[in-house]
Amino acid sequence: MGKERVSAFSDGVIAIIITIMVLELKVPHGNTFAALAEQWPMFLAYMLSFVNVGLIWNNHHHLFATIERVNGNVLWLNLLLMFSMSLLPFATAWMGESHYAAQPTALYGAVMLLTAVSWHLLMRALIGCNGGVQSVLAQAVGRSRKTVLSAGLNVVAIPLALFGDAWIAVLCYLAVGTIWFIPERRIEKLISE
Repeated sequence: MGKERVSAFSDGVIAIIITIMVLELKVPHGNTFAALAEQWPMFLAYMLSFVNVGLIWNNHHHLFATIERVNGNVLWLNLLLMFSMSLLPFATAWMGESHYAAQPTALYGAVMLLTAVSWHLLMRALIGCNGGVQSVLAQAVGRSRKTVLSAGLNVVAIPLALFGDAWIAVLCYLAVGTIWFIPERRIEKLISE
């Protein structure tokens, strides 16, 4: 199977995830801006998730632009990534509707951690089936500190949400998005050449 088919499937799943998330935004029960302002917890959760899903989609595109082939292992690990991302609409809605209560905010972090682990496993599988450490992708990502740092922030955020301050956990989730906002510069350089 060619990489284009995997990319197209992933694009479709990600589009559906974003659609489901936006459908969770409800129309206010009033006709004033004050009624709209009451929806801020859901809107903030939606924005956080939209940015994270968009960043994953962007980086997924860059990842697949550096490879030539996929194998069965890549297919399964890409499905794992899509599965973990498909949990985001539920975790987002619960976190927003609960006004960032401890357990929903921790669950959001667990979903993001599963997504980070899935991403790392997919990246390693892609490197493995495209030439190993000598592959273009391996050379481009190096040790991938971004993946380790984002997983670490999610690991820290989960107990923070449960036993500390859920808002500090939300700041950790925002930091993860900030880390990935700029794609791997080495991949960007390879794609533009």
